[in-house]
Amino acid sequence: MIARCRRVMSGLRALGLLLAVTAIAACATAPFAPRPLDAPAAFANLQSKTVEDVSVSIAILTDAQASQHFGIDLGRLQVQAVWISVRNPTPRKLWFIRNVLDADIYSAEEVALMAADGLKPEDIERLRAHLRDQSLRSLLQPGMITEGFVYLPRSEGGRYLDIRLSGDAYDEHDQRERAARLPGSTLAGMPRDLRFGFAVPLPDGDFDYERLDAGVIYGGQALPDLDLAELRLALEDLACCTTNEDASRNGDPLNLALIGDSAEVLNALSRRGWSFTHRITLRSIGREIEAAISGDAYPVAPVSSLHALGRSQDVALQRARRSIAQRNHLRLWLAPFRFEGRQVWIGQISRDIGVKLTPKSPTLTTHVIDPEVDVAREYLLHSLVATGLVDRFGFVKGSTKASPAAPARNLVDDPYFSDGMRLVMVIAHDPVAPELIRSLLWERSAAPIAEGQSEAALRNVRPIEAQGEHHD
Repeated sequence: MIARCRRVMSGLRALGLLLAVTAIAACATAPFAPRPLDAPAAFANLQSKTVEDVSVSIAILTDAQASQHFGIDLGRLQVQAVWISVRNPTPRKLWFIRNVLDADIYSAEEVALMAADGLKPEDIERLRAHLRDQSLRSLLQPGMITEGFVYLPRSEGGRYLDIRLSGDAYDEHDQRERAARLPGSTLAGMPRDLRFGFAVPLPDGDFDYERLDAGVIYGGQALPDLDLAELRLALEDLACCTTNEDASRNGDPLNLALIGDSAEVLNALSRRGWSFTHRITLRSIGREIEAAISGDAYPVAPVSSLHALGRSQDVALQRARRSIAQRNHLRLWLAPFRFEGRQVWIGQISRDIGVKLTPKSPTLTTHVIDPEVDVAREYLLHSLVATGLVDRFGFVKGSTKASPAAPARNLVDDPYFSDGMRLVMVIAHDPVAPELIRSLLWERSAAPIAEGQSEAALRNVRPIEAQGEHHD
């Protein structure tokens, strides 16, 4: 009986091995059968913009769409396919500047090589040809519509796409145009660029912005439209801080106000590298704990809920850094008023510098914030100003004022200090040069960094004469 059982077990193991080998062989010889999508009708996230008569349309394929269109699993390769269409009715030749879109852009050959495992040799060559044929050409001829794909490293939740089209230095039309701008010049100069920016969300069911519907937050009621003086008073009258759910304890300071409709605000933040965040779910909690243990990055990690205006944040974003423990993050709430017909978003911004265990969090873990919260506030101001995304800015009172010697504390007992000012930024409709950005000249903010330094730091700031400098 024992011998018979052994023979049966041996036979089952052999059968299992045969089935496994057969399955592997089947996978290794899986037919390459792409089923091209009907562009752009098949794309749900299509966006278009026009600059100087030139129109650009873009869409990012989901993993399922990419698998169908290219016949390979781009998601497994951590690659995203971006479809771009350029309608150029002008007499100018234009060049698509690929590395502006992403410095780590993949070529068709790279993607084919990455996907070659499991394909027949003849299918690999078919895949190469398919990827090349589907690629967007760099030279965009006048009077033509040029369409195709570019292949980028995967980005979760969405990404900002900066499309730059440059004129051709040898194009006669561009040469005449430059000559008109620079009479008497013998230099060819650089052709003029056209720029198109797109913030493209990619829903996967777990992102908090997928539930954002600004139109229903206040039940569809018309919100009062304030003038500048009324806006200042309304912002100063807001609560100083976020709270817990029953508003019995104060949390992080409400130190930010962004003015612009939701698409404009998300576009501006996305352009500066801010990512959408996952909602708190069992899956995202598990991934966050795993990242905390390993020290890996989790660029769309969930942000815990804080409350203001009677509810948890309407949307949260973050700017991830090297690991899960390091990130800038902000929460935004739609205010019950408007300014110049545009939405007003009240926010809380701080920088995470560590992770700790705490029973005060539903996930039993939380981030440790940098106590110099004004540094995170200034970081956002400077980054948006530097890229022309701000029309006006200023500071109002109303946030929490606290010193390093007597810091305030948030809901998980992290200390923080601040000058108590609330940064206000009006998002620009169109790019604004830094020298043309206007200050509202309301309140003056303290200089961050210096807030946390002791008197001993003054030795690093001294009059020029004290340095022993001599001038002729």
